[in-house]
Amino acid sequence: MAAQPPPRQHDFQGIFSRYSYLGEHHMASVNKVIIVGNLGRDPETRYMPNGEAVTNIAVATTESWKDKNSGEKKELTEWHRITFYRKLAEIAGQYLKKGSQIYIEGRLQTRKWQDKDGAERYTTEIIADTMQMLGSRQGAGGSAPMDGGDYNSAPPARQQNTSAPAAPARQAPASRPAPNFSDMDDDIPF
Repeated sequence: MAAQPPPRQHDFQGIFSRYSYLGEHHMASVNKVIIVGNLGRDPETRYMPNGEAVTNIAVATTESWKDKNSGEKKELTEWHRITFYRKLAEIAGQYLKKGSQIYIEGRLQTRKWQDKDGAERYTTEIIADTMQMLGSRQGAGGSAPMDGGDYNSAPPARQQNTSAPAAPARQAPASRPAPNFSDMDDDIPF
């Protein structure tokens, strides 16, 4: 019987060098955050001197598990500070409200600031670049899946048209059409 080669060990360095190696000693880095949660308060929108919108929200994510010793259900809620800029900030400020369920993609950023006593403080927040409104808007009818709540900070590749007549809705302050809330389903389609 021929000798078998030794079991193959994982070569993570080889994997990384194949796909993301940037030089002899420098690896690519990733700063990507994905959050699905609920707003804890209404959005706060303000405008910078150059006229660009900035919207801040607080999103809660909850993890639950069963305690192995007691059998008791445990929960841990984390609060995340999310900041939107420009058109995405205007959309978030107009359409989100306390309790809204949302999906957010973005990056972590830590900034330094001074409190009223002059002490240096640090805040880590998520700078959002994509937002998807989940769930349903209260009072909205219809049973089609939600198709108008996905927003990116980049310009849209193409715009969708819906054939169903839309109920009068507020115009979104962006170049993309306002979401058609009458076509939203009460269930998340996954």
